[in-house]
Amino acid sequence: MASQIIFILVTLAGIGLFSFNARKVIRNIKIGRPANRNDQPAKRFMTMLKVAFGQTKMAVRPIPFLLHLVVYLGFVIINLEVLEIMIDGIFGTHRVFAGLGGFYDFLIGSFEFLALGVWLACVIFLIRRNVLKLKRFSGVEMKAWPKSDANYILITEILLMSAFLLMNAADSKLQALNEGHYISAGAFPVSAYLQGLLPSSAASLVMIERACWWFHIIGIFAFLNYLPYSKHFHILFAFPNTYFSNLEPKGEFTNMASVTNEVKAMLDPSFVPAETAPGKFGAKDVNDLSWINLMNAYTCTECGRCTSVCPANLTGKLLSPRKIMMDTRDRLEEVGKNIDKHGADHQDGKALLDDYITREEIWACTSCNACTEACPINIDPLAIIVDLRRYAVMEESVAPGSINAMLGNVENNGAPWKYSPADRLNWAEQS
Repeated sequence: MASQIIFILVTLAGIGLFSFNARKVIRNIKIGRPANRNDQPAKRFMTMLKVAFGQTKMAVRPIPFLLHLVVYLGFVIINLEVLEIMIDGIFGTHRVFAGLGGFYDFLIGSFEFLALGVWLACVIFLIRRNVLKLKRFSGVEMKAWPKSDANYILITEILLMSAFLLMNAADSKLQALNEGHYISAGAFPVSAYLQGLLPSSAASLVMIERACWWFHIIGIFAFLNYLPYSKHFHILFAFPNTYFSNLEPKGEFTNMASVTNEVKAMLDPSFVPAETAPGKFGAKDVNDLSWINLMNAYTCTECGRCTSVCPANLTGKLLSPRKIMMDTRDRLEEVGKNIDKHGADHQDGKALLDDYITREEIWACTSCNACTEACPINIDPLAIIVDLRRYAVMEESVAPGSINAMLGNVENNGAPWKYSPADRLNWAEQS
């Protein structure tokens, strides 16, 4: 009974703490401006199925795709056993689903092969990051914490899978000894090879089995509560992020409501905008971005696929689309902490533009959308860059000389070039 009470308390604490932290993240996302992404629900659902569940965009790189697929399937399927662990922990039973007979043996055997696959995939991922040191895992934004974050998760997965297999190995030996409540149930095609490493004493085996059982479930709750502080929040956010992703053509820019209202007011003096407060052009801080942009920031996996295909980054410019997303998330976290300490109206004198993302970065972007195309979960760094540019140009009238020249030509000549509209066909007369 004591272990059941402890288990229930641990479960309630783990779920309660996660709910508390998740509500803070959702609160932070709601800081952003409204955005309507409720159109075309059928198409959005299919996008989520293909991109988030099916991981179709991961397949561009076959090796990491296969490794990630193993980890993904392992994470989803092996955690079905958590249901049995929860029931056993609450009611004091052991392998409560053993009554399924041969199907239960098939499930446990499948879980073991998946656990081995996850273990091997995580080891390979660690080697790719820390031994081979693939280029896309490095960069000015990939400092100590982002690198450590990935390693912590991979090591945790390895430990959880090891505990799962050791638990089964000890359990199967106890079944052979007809020890206590360890009924004959399950198939152990992988953990059978670990039995030789374990002692023969029933008391020692019970201690190992129970220790691994507790480690496995506490590790899952610890992992769950680590997610809000980690890039691995994409495990949960990938699904709403792909559902609410932009379905319009990638080269199509959005109209700004503030500009539309200004134009309508000039054309029709009687026009009254829905928003009485004067609209701001573009974005200077995270509260000027849409909630979609902010959810994108929390969903970023820091995989570096966006930066690895960015032409500006490849030519040595300062821009890194991954850094744009990481900076947005870091600023949003800072704003959230300020709200917790000082209230919603607190101003810390900082902003996303200049304090986190530099002017050089936003103007290095070619607007080619390669980053958005490459992202495996449809994150859109360009949307943030464009809003920061809009603020710089339309609110501050600050832009590079070449941009100002182009804007002046558009205003005066109706085209980006310095030639008068009357001279546009001169080239035809000279040929």
